Amino acid sequence: MTRSGLKLGFIGLGVMGAPMAGHLLAAGHLLFVHTRGKVPAALAEAGATVCTTARGVAERADVVFIMVPDTPDVELVLFGEYGVASGLARGKTVVDCSSIDPMATRRFAARIAELGCDYLDAPVSGGEVGAKAASLSIMVGGDEAVFERVRPLLAHMGKNITRVGNVGDGQVCKVANQIIVALNIAAAAEALVFAERAGADPAKVRQALMGGFASSRVLEVHGERMVKRTFAPGFRIALHQKDLRLALEGARSLGMALPQTAIAAQLMQTTASLGHAQSDHSALVTALEALAPKR
Repeated sequence: MTRSGLKLGFIGLGVMGAPMAGHLLAAGHLLFVHTRGKVPAALAEAGATVCTTARGVAERADVVFIMVPDTPDVELVLFGEYGVASGLARGKTVVDCSSIDPMATRRFAARIAELGCDYLDAPVSGGEVGAKAASLSIMVGGDEAVFERVRPLLAHMGKNITRVGNVGDGQVCKVANQIIVALNIAAAAEALVFAERAGADPAKVRQALMGGFASSRVLEVHGERMVKRTFAPGFRIALHQKDLRLALEGARSLGMALPQTAIAAQLMQTTASLGHAQSDHSALVTALEALAPKR
C-alpha cells in the first residue's frame, strides 16, 4: 500500500496503544513507532517504521502521539535521554493520550511550548474494546486551533471527541471519568455479590437489571465479566488505582472530600492484595466477595 498521508509518530504500543496506532496506519498515514517492549508484528508488517528511541520518532514525525501508563512514564518519554523533546523541531505537535496528573501535564506542555511546538492532552476512555473498535471517547485539553488541526487524526481512533478546555483540562476530565467508572464497577459488583449470596442467580439478575433504570455500560460489559469470571485485562486494576490516586491527590489539593472515591480506592487496593493487580478492573468483585463469606 502506498502511503501519502501525514508523518505520524506513536510511542507506547500496549493494550490500548497498539490498536490506536493501527488505526492511524490503516488510514494511510506514514507511522513511526517506538515502545518499551516488542513492537507488535501486525504493525510492523502493515508498514510501521520501528524507531529505536522516542527521539527517533520525534525527528521523523510531524505529530507524535504518546500512550504510556503513568506520569513518570510520560516525563521519561518526553524529556529523558533520547526523549521526544530532543528530537522536536519548531511547528511539530505532541499529543499525549495517557492518563496522568493534570498539573504535571501543564508543566510538560509549557516545556514543549518553549521549543516552539504545540501540545494537547487527549486521554481516552473505552478500554481495549473501544481502542480496537476505534470508538474511544477522547477528552482534549489545549489550544482550539491545534485541536481542530489534530481532530481528524483523533477521529481515526475515537467517536466522541470533545475539547474540554485548555491544556490539562482533558486530564481533569479523565480523572472525573475514572471516578464515575470506579463507582459504577463497585455498585455493579455489590449488587451481583448480594444477589449471589442471597441465593439468586447473578447472571439472571444482571439480565433483568439490563432492562431497567439500573442498566449501564458497566453492568453490560463488566457485569458479564464478573458473572463469567473473565478478568483478562482490558484495563488493569493497577492502572485504575493510579487514576484514583490522582483523583484523591487532586481533591486534597483543592481542600475537598471524595468519600465514595476513597472507598472505591480501598476496594481496588484490596483487589490488588488478593493478587489481581494486573487483572481487569472488573475483578474488584473479588474484594467484595472476600468481605461477604458464604454461610
